[in-house]
Amino acid sequence: MAQRVLYCGDTTLDSAAAYLASLMALWQVDFDYVPSHQPLSANLAVGSFDMFIFSDYPAERADSALQQRIVERVSAGASLLMIGGWESYHGQGGDWDGTPIGNALPVEISATDDRLNCDSPVFVQPLIPDHPVVADLPWAERPPLIGGFNRLAAKSDASTVLQAVRTTARREGDSFTLQSVDSYPLLVTGKCGDGKTAALATDVAPHWIGPMVDWGQARVSAQAAGTDGVEVGNLYAQFLRQLIDWL
Repeated sequence: MAQRVLYCGDTTLDSAAAYLASLMALWQVDFDYVPSHQPLSANLAVGSFDMFIFSDYPAERADSALQQRIVERVSAGASLLMIGGWESYHGQGGDWDGTPIGNALPVEISATDDRLNCDSPVFVQPLIPDHPVVADLPWAERPPLIGGFNRLAAKSDASTVLQAVRTTARREGDSFTLQSVDSYPLLVTGKCGDGKTAALATDVAPHWIGPMVDWGQARVSAQAAGTDGVEVGNLYAQFLRQLIDWL
């Protein structure tokens, strides 16, 4: 598990950020939190963090010089994760394309709106089943569903661990059928110097996470300081823990 994490975005701790923050508190991860409306301080002690997480955090909140310092820290061995959302990647106000942090990620970020909000089932499918982030989870027996994501393209030297498979649903009488439409990278991993990087195209909080937040047959309850706590599916929690552990 990471020694110290800087977690930026997902609005505030009393809203969407409660999901990841509460789980990290449960796992005893030492993290500092910055809400989506608060700029990163130019005096940020970048070297004290082992992992940087940006989720629904606009690029304009971190100036280029500070972003470059973060990238240098990642290159020296820290980890970088971006999580999807309306203010992630390009999105609607994310605008990470062409920035130092955006360029350090293992994906190509569009220069235009990359959001896909889906009203039909989107299945999460592993492409590297033995990758530590996705191993030992019932992707075939109990495939999770999400509700939206950012359209990304994996860089040539990156690994696409998960893909999002969009489908259309049709009802005939009392029967329902699903047909695959297309697929997009959902979790892409890579390197930046000596550091690990990952791009998760969907969110980890409603609404884009959809039914995946309840993935599993058991429930996990957690509460970070400043939150009302969350109750989520045990497999959802296991997936996020494996992602943080790997990074």
